[in-house]
Amino acid sequence: MDSTTARHWRTLPAYFALTLVTIASVFPLYWSFVMSTSDNSVVGDRTPALLPGGHLLDNLSAVFDTVDFWGAIRNSLIVAGTVAVSNVVLASLAGFAFARLRFPGRNSLFLVVIGSMMVPAQLGVIPLYILVGELGWTGRLQAVIVPGLVSAFSVFWMRQSCEEAVPAELVDAARADGCSLLGVYWHVVVPSLRPQAAVLGMLSFMTAWNDFFWPLIVLNPNESPTVQVVLSQLASGRFTNYSLMLTGATLGAVPVITLFLLLSRRVVDGMIGGRLHA
Repeated sequence: MDSTTARHWRTLPAYFALTLVTIASVFPLYWSFVMSTSDNSVVGDRTPALLPGGHLLDNLSAVFDTVDFWGAIRNSLIVAGTVAVSNVVLASLAGFAFARLRFPGRNSLFLVVIGSMMVPAQLGVIPLYILVGELGWTGRLQAVIVPGLVSAFSVFWMRQSCEEAVPAELVDAARADGCSLLGVYWHVVVPSLRPQAAVLGMLSFMTAWNDFFWPLIVLNPNESPTVQVVLSQLASGRFTNYSLMLTGATLGAVPVITLFLLLSRRVVDGMIGGRLHA
């Protein structure tokens, strides 16, 4: 047996394990799609359906007739898109400052940011709701967008990424050549952090898109809901139509999957710590 064949047999268990993990990860989404093409009676069958049925158009029509799903998708896109962009921009600026700038209290301020990650978000719901009410934002998308514009995790992620991807010598050289701080950020930091920014944008988008607790509290379910709130409406009532609920869940997953496919190369590169050149 030559070395190539031996290496192939050694890597075979790893590929087999990865295949099993992929199947286990994709199957719930596939099963949701199968249920969205079937009627509600199929859900309770002892043998689960594995092939798509012929009721997809009927279920889609029923979903849009039951709830304002288009409006929910629009609102979720606005919220998640704004939160993702603001987290990338604001956290990269803060991360650059914490990693490469010297100013009084830098380490203490960064410890405060890290410490805030240890505080459960549920503890801030009541004061945040009171503040939103004082500002007159109850039932409006600002109440969901503004609290998520930047997070402690985003700042920590970009600070660590800047430490690894942006050499201090490069920043010092740019400053010595007369480049302003914003110029250094735009011409040095941004190109170096594109893969990590793609990862952060993807994570921020998913977090805002999947958020259910806070939008349920602060938004009016009948006027300006998000996708997750609308899905809860499909699941409410004395009788739950699981086909409609899973049809809505499948529709709600499409934007996230699309975004991942668009950013997949940079997301994978950012996860493994490498760089992609534009």
